[in-house]
Amino acid sequence: MVNLSEVKGTSRENRTAAHTHIKGLGLRSDGTAETAGNGFVGQTAAREACGVVVDLIRAKKMSGRAVLLAGGPGTGKTALALAVSQELGTKVPFCPIVGSEVYSTEVKKTEALMENFRRAIGLRVREMKEVYEGEVTELVPEEAENPLGGYGKTISHLILTLKSAKGTKKLRLDPSIYEAVQKERVAQGDVIYIEANTGACKRVGRSDAYATEFDLEAEEYVPVPKGDVHKKKEIVQDVTLHDLDIANARPQGGQDVMSMMGQLMKPKKTEITDKLRGEINKVVSRYIDQGIAELVPGVLFIDEVHMLDMECFTYLNRALESPISPIVILASNRGTTLIRGTQDITAAHGVPSDLLARLLIIPTHPYNPSEIQTIIRLRAKTEGLTISESALEKVAQHGVKVSLRYALQLLTPSSILAKVNGRQSIEPADVEECEDLFIDAKRSAQIVESADGAFIA
Repeated sequence: MVNLSEVKGTSRENRTAAHTHIKGLGLRSDGTAETAGNGFVGQTAAREACGVVVDLIRAKKMSGRAVLLAGGPGTGKTALALAVSQELGTKVPFCPIVGSEVYSTEVKKTEALMENFRRAIGLRVREMKEVYEGEVTELVPEEAENPLGGYGKTISHLILTLKSAKGTKKLRLDPSIYEAVQKERVAQGDVIYIEANTGACKRVGRSDAYATEFDLEAEEYVPVPKGDVHKKKEIVQDVTLHDLDIANARPQGGQDVMSMMGQLMKPKKTEITDKLRGEINKVVSRYIDQGIAELVPGVLFIDEVHMLDMECFTYLNRALESPISPIVILASNRGTTLIRGTQDITAAHGVPSDLLARLLIIPTHPYNPSEIQTIIRLRAKTEGLTISESALEKVAQHGVKVSLRYALQLLTPSSILAKVNGRQSIEPADVEECEDLFIDAKRSAQIVESADGAFIA
């Protein structure tokens, strides 16, 4: 007897990250921000400013410009950048990095920066392909005597008849296509398509004229294609300039032992030369001029930008002036601080003044108590936790006194303590117990001060 069991559902349990609840900027159609929308609470001015940036990116009038999100820790800078990426959708490349990511032993800082710049620029290539598409009504390989003698016979050509909604077409195909047809296991009654220029063959499925009345079926039934058998199809591909760099940077060695060894011993990361990038830019420009491709400037988001040093900032200045460059969004939570890589040059946000002068700066402000309460309620819902109103107020107080991050971090441990105590929802007692177990940064600093000499200074 065959055992059949029903599958409960294949939807994956998503991991809840710090910004899972952010679904967009939460703007109205006229560009004004709602008090709370798409997971965002407050920060209306910053969200409206980001909305303008999104419109500029969509209009492709923003490339080569840079925006700085400046505000204290926990004021929603990363959330804003993430919301911008959500608003732009999946077609526009979005490359998030942290300032310290550019430092590596394998690759130069400037190379790492450039690599991420290229990741944030997309190229949409449109190709017209001639295809034959239809249901196979006849599939006859025609044999001929083997030209090399002997008893075997070779296939000289393949006669294939395809039927679509508008008519049928008989094709005489090269024997090499017969191998592709065999690989796809094409039989009479299957719907296939063949590319005219490459000879690539793809089996779409079985024609629904052969559909049976069984519920359990291994085959996928597809309708007979509409239109003519021979048609032109536009195929759109999205690639980033970094993909093109990587594809052309790989060594195309011969088959001899030395080149094979060279490819095996090659380190994982390679530096792509400016010369190669220049050549790729020329090809890209030619494609754009011919109308084959269009450039899609995306977003490069550099968080903790004060971690970059003077060399990186100088390079960033030059990269922004390049004719092919994305929009760069920087984020910093520093005030007036020393610029990394210098001994005595201080500047606001840890960014040199010449670069600051060309940035559009969007300030983010601390949240007020009612906003903090709304954010905590939202996070509790996202994490699937039940919390009583009194406990919610207690957590919100920590958000005001200590920090929003500390308040949000108390939620999950409190829910575990509530379950241990046999309760379904989080109560003030659980929050109190939790704040004794996990101290915040201020209390930790007080302990360090009071325990004089116990810690190594």
